Amino acid sequence: MKQETFYYDNKIVKYFMYATVIWGLVGMLAGVLAALQMAIPVFNFDLKYITYGRLRPIHTNAAIFAFVGNGIFMGVYYSLQRLLKARMFSDVLSKIHFWGWQLIIIFAAITLAMGFTTGKEYAELEWPLDIMIALIWVTFGVNMFGTIAKRRVKHLYVAIWFYIATFITVTILHLVNSFELPVTLFKSYSWYAGVQDALVQWWYGHNAVAFFLTTPYLGLMYYFIPKASNRPVYSYKLSIVHFWSFLFIYIWAGPHHLLYTALPNWAQSLGTIFSLMLIAPSWGGMMNGLLTLRGAWDKVRDSATLKFMVVAVTAYGMATFEGPMLALKNINAISHFTDWTVAHVHVGTLGWNGFLTFGVLYWLVPQIFKTKLYSERLANAHFWIGTLGILFYVIPMYWAGFAQSLMWKEFTQDGMLAYPSFLDTVSQIRPMYYMRAFGGLIYLSGAVLMAYNLYKTAALGGVVANEEATAVVEELGESRQDGEQPHSFLERKPVQFMMLSLVVVLVGTFFELVPTFLLKSNIPTIASVKPYTPLELLGRDIYVREGCYACHSQMIRPFRSETERYGEYSKAGEFVYDHPFQWGSKRTGPDLAREGVMTGKLYKPNAWHYKHMLDPQALNENSIMPKYPWLIHDDLDVSSLEAKIRAMQTLGVPYPEGYDKLALADLEAQATKIADGLKDADIDTTPKKEIIALIAYLQRLGTDITKIDVPVVQDTTVVITK
Repeated sequence: MKQETFYYDNKIVKYFMYATVIWGLVGMLAGVLAALQMAIPVFNFDLKYITYGRLRPIHTNAAIFAFVGNGIFMGVYYSLQRLLKARMFSDVLSKIHFWGWQLIIIFAAITLAMGFTTGKEYAELEWPLDIMIALIWVTFGVNMFGTIAKRRVKHLYVAIWFYIATFITVTILHLVNSFELPVTLFKSYSWYAGVQDALVQWWYGHNAVAFFLTTPYLGLMYYFIPKASNRPVYSYKLSIVHFWSFLFIYIWAGPHHLLYTALPNWAQSLGTIFSLMLIAPSWGGMMNGLLTLRGAWDKVRDSATLKFMVVAVTAYGMATFEGPMLALKNINAISHFTDWTVAHVHVGTLGWNGFLTFGVLYWLVPQIFKTKLYSERLANAHFWIGTLGILFYVIPMYWAGFAQSLMWKEFTQDGMLAYPSFLDTVSQIRPMYYMRAFGGLIYLSGAVLMAYNLYKTAALGGVVANEEATAVVEELGESRQDGEQPHSFLERKPVQFMMLSLVVVLVGTFFELVPTFLLKSNIPTIASVKPYTPLELLGRDIYVREGCYACHSQMIRPFRSETERYGEYSKAGEFVYDHPFQWGSKRTGPDLAREGVMTGKLYKPNAWHYKHMLDPQALNENSIMPKYPWLIHDDLDVSSLEAKIRAMQTLGVPYPEGYDKLALADLEAQATKIADGLKDADIDTTPKKEIIALIAYLQRLGTDITKIDVPVVQDTTVVITK
């Protein structure tokens, strides 16, 4: 064995550290504004670029990929070098990774604000950015595995196992879910449709939480909690069980987001079973993290860093217990589409990801800048402010969630819906939305306090960009040594470790996704379901562009309360031409699956939709929906219509051959008919406006399945016979 001198790259850690703090503040500020928009619609400012439907994906992407993403890379670049006793493989790749990731974030914010979106939650970015993400992610992977290859220690520490699993699984998730057909530079259609698209999306969505928001953070937990407390990890054996069981089980659990939907029952049951099994590895990891602090509780009392980490791991335990419970059908029937899910998600994001990031920052900044934390008192103040912010956020959301579900499902003694108007529920829970905004503002103020504290800390010292270190080079060894445990041997073989991790992940992926694509019986066709007309297709694109899926579902579950309110429950065959699917995950507004023809509800004429999009509060002062005046004024873009028709034909939509050349004439005829009808209601508009296409799409919803006559709505401003 020989001793070598080398240098850690602290500069790249500093860059990701700055980005984590800056993007964290930006993402939280966007979240506070979105919360205010939900409580007080005037905060939409009648501006198309920051309405709730466009701001929400900006907030979620900023929180997940900008704040947490940079936090992951900050922690990985610091810990990986020290665990492997090696500088990062390539300084050039490190810089490409950093600047590439920041460019993606900036482009994401711009494109989402402009309405360029795929309409798939947590995967909204359009195809050029998807390609850019793949390239930068591979850059990160090459840099990480190159560093592993030139390591000076034999065994890979547990944190590195989680980093490897993160890279492999996120790569698979991104590639499969982003399989789309480009139409223009910033428009594409998902390759999958309806039920298949929903399954792929929530296989991705659930596992993005698992393998981007959880797996790398578990790696950070295994490194930074022992470092901050100066204690060894509680149990090496528990780490092994935790890792492999987590990796195998989690990938199966995505379908629990689609319980009681048109997804085949076998897939729903599969998601429920594996979700329940997740409690064991999740709580195993939580206990390993908390028990690492055994005998160090005096340190926890005195250290804000450890307080943040303890609450973070506790929040992880709470979220990973609640998640499997929400996968039970009887509980999911209450929680799904309500603010209960919002509360659950934010226990994880604010508590687990947010607080662990804060704890790592408070420990890491003094290490990097070779000084002491500027103010432990300010850090402790941040801890209590942040904790209060979480409580003020999640408790009202739990309350709102239960209120929503109970009111939606309540019937009178005469068997009628007790609250037939969806706005009855909105009015009831609006005070909870005020409290959520207040809680988010408190949480943001704590982060601002942290930023000041870290800035002052950095000012006290200076970064050693190339930190000198020495290490004894260990012989890696090719063969298994006498008495060496199988897993210890595997830890010396990063390629084999990576391949085994890949196999474990692919097993669940194969059995979850493949049958839905191969077995036609999973998605029976319905003869009456026809492709969208050209005008309806463009109207649907506008619906997706404005983020309407963030507040409205298009999935009626087989509950009496829903069929009475919305009409016939949804069938798998209804969605075969939906690229992407639009089932939604939250009902801030009513379900729209039968908006065109509704059983048990009054039919809404075209004039009502026109006025509703122009000024929702004019029709009902309790509405919290944004105004969309630009839909009234902006002309419909038909320049890419032919390309969109051809794209749909490529995806299997049965438009006649050569229809792309005829589509514009059909569009104009349908648009003229709608515009003429609006003129009869004293609404002066032209067939060329975007609102005409959106009305066409909304009036189409449900008409392929439900073809019955219903009463006509009448209000003080519009009286139209059907």
